[in-house]
Amino acid sequence: MAGDVTSQFISSFHLESICQMIAETDGGLRGSEIGKILEDCQMKDTDPTLTKWKRLYNSFSESQNRLQNSNEILQFIQHAMQPTRYFGRDEIFQRRLNELNKRLSFIGIKMTNSATYENVSKATTLSEAQQRASHYKYKLEIRNVHLDIVKYCNAELLTENYFHSVFEAVKSVADRIRTMTGLYADGNVLADVAFSTAAPLIRINLLRDDTERSEHIGLCNLIKGLFGLIRNPTAHTPKIKFTIEEDEALDVMTIVSFIHRRLDKAL
Repeated sequence: MAGDVTSQFISSFHLESICQMIAETDGGLRGSEIGKILEDCQMKDTDPTLTKWKRLYNSFSESQNRLQNSNEILQFIQHAMQPTRYFGRDEIFQRRLNELNKRLSFIGIKMTNSATYENVSKATTLSEAQQRASHYKYKLEIRNVHLDIVKYCNAELLTENYFHSVFEAVKSVADRIRTMTGLYADGNVLADVAFSTAAPLIRINLLRDDTERSEHIGLCNLIKGLFGLIRNPTAHTPKIKFTIEEDEALDVMTIVSFIHRRLDKAL
């Protein structure tokens, strides 16, 4: 049995979800990998000609019905997630681990980065399962984004809500500028007053020459551009009509992080 996790019987619908994730068409285990791990775990490959997830599901079901527990299934997953299999493929490993843990959370199990198991409280809703393992938040942590992003957007990050997370992140810039300046304005007016070169309330340098003034104005324009590109459209456009993918959301978050770091150093 894997680790100290108590033996149990995994329900068919949870088992099906786990198999579909492990053997998904894009990013899942290859057929040859499934066959090799089944052999290593001394499990019967009952239907090797079926599609990958059905092949895996049938093998898992046969094992569980025969043993009346999920020990061999958990052993298979542990073999499949051994970190040594993923040299040079860190992102693939983390994605699989996160997606796997979302599903395992419904049966009260979590897999660690070292492919060992821990008992956890069972998730009962989809949102709770998503919060257990957010791939989106993990990617942002890898990028070392500014802590204010997590402060303002944690709920959206945990549920991988790209639309609302970028909206809240951009709002965090405006809120921080108001906190730093005492202004009550918003949008471009807020940025223009805060970063005025004549009487700046926020300065990112001493404004001693054209180069420094250009840098100062450039950050102001970047902030206004972010307001125009993200905050204004997301505030007035229904989510269904404003599509943002994960890669785009990550890029926006990186820009917001850069702005916060520049504000950290403001004079």
